[in-house]
Formats: sequence, C-alpha cells, structure tokens
Amino acid sequence: MMNLTNSCIITNDVKKLSEFYEKVLQIEAEFYGEDYAVFRVGDNMLSVFDLKAHESIAPGSAQAELNKSIILEFNVENVDEEYERLKKINIDWVKEPTIQPWGSRSFYLRDIDGNVISFYTPIK
Repeated sequence: MMNLTNSCIITNDVKKLSEFYEKVLQIEAEFYGEDYAVFRVGDNMLSVFDLKAHESIAPGSAQAELNKSIILEFNVENVDEEYERLKKINIDWVKEPTIQPWGSRSFYLRDIDGNVISFYTPIK
C-alpha cells in the first residue's frame, strides 16, 4: 500500500508564503529553521521549502513560482462558507464556487507564488 503524505511547495520566501497559508488554511505553520515550514492538514502535511535550501539538496530540480500543472485541493465542510471567509483576504481568484461535473462544489484561487488551490465540498 502507498500513501501520499506530504506535498511541498518550493518558494523564494518561506515566511511570506507561510503567512498566506496560515490565513487561508487557518492553521499555524510549524517552522524548522527559516527555510522550512509545515502545515498539518488532517493526516497529511503541506510543506513550504526555500529554493536555495532545496538547491543544496537537489540542484536544478525545482523553480519557484512557476507551477502551471498541479492544484492543491482541500476538502472542506462548507465550500460557500470558506469562500465568504476568504473574500475578506486579498486573494487572486481563479473561479467562484461552482458545481463541478464530478459531483462537488468548488472554487479556485492562487497563492502569492501563483500556485492554484481548490477548496471543495462533495455534493450529497
């Protein structure tokens, strides 16, 4: 059996991106030095890692602020309530709450590095 347990965003500014995710997720980041932060989301983790520190481990393997293909998806209890809460924050909105063909209601936004985030609620 295999489990995806962690997703990691490579960034040029761990502090700034972590502050954004603290507001959006309403979860306090756990910092491990200045170049690595973790958000515990359910049974999984979302990490924020400094590009320069990552370069020392795996040179040339990542570029910050260029994600054009992966969406971080968060299953929430009430997508419309989350949307109303987040409208109070300066957000780069991609799509307002909409019912999707696969049976969920979701909205999309971008973090400050341009990564796409989806909040969704399955329709019962």
